Amino acid sequence: MASIERNAGLARQIADSLQNDIMEGRLTVEARLPSEADLADRFGVSQPTVREAMKILAAKKLIRSKRGPRGGVFVNTPSLEMAAQSVHETTNWLVSLGVFDLTDIVETRRSLGRVALELACQHAGPDDLARIEAALLESDHGEISDEDFCSMEVAFHQAVAEAGGNAVMRYVMVIANQALIPAVNMISFRYRERDTVVAFQRRIFDALKARNTAAATLAFEALIDYQGAVYDRAVQARAAAHPGK
Repeated sequence: MASIERNAGLARQIADSLQNDIMEGRLTVEARLPSEADLADRFGVSQPTVREAMKILAAKKLIRSKRGPRGGVFVNTPSLEMAAQSVHETTNWLVSLGVFDLTDIVETRRSLGRVALELACQHAGPDDLARIEAALLESDHGEISDEDFCSMEVAFHQAVAEAGGNAVMRYVMVIANQALIPAVNMISFRYRERDTVVAFQRRIFDALKARNTAAATLAFEALIDYQGAVYDRAVQARAAAHPGK
């Protein structure tokens, strides 16, 4: 058992060292990593330990494997989604622990959503509007599961963020949408009405098409108010069902 724990610790140390090399530019995008044997010699460990370190880096989307004569392990080309994933996981963890309460979540979504809508009203093109509407139409189905409905709600708000054409805002909204929306929905999904959510989304979309920032913001504010009220009702119902907890 001690040997397994020691090897796991060494694998994490190797992964951390190689991750630092990637983040600090010593291993550049699309660079080929040294072979397992070379890395084992470099770190003074066995090849299976190096292999475990590679699994850690692959799970973080920092590297990818390629087969064939020119194959090997290569540094991945970064994307906003990859960069946001690790932060998203941390955010989701903090939400689940209650570090972020409803007031924090509502205030953050409200503030960021206003900026995202303003940018989308200014810059959304036909393709952007098509993506937003596609997410809206997908969510407008009573027969899909609650999980799928939540996923489409995230997709709708993320499509709005992408329409603004601002890479930093898109990155921030990946974190906000993919962590905060499911965290709230997990508690309140039994009490919300899908038709009401979709109706607010439709108002937002119609305002975006008209490039009416004021109307889009008003509809978004109403959606956030509605979701906050539903969350409150869910929390109260839970407290009533489990008094003293």
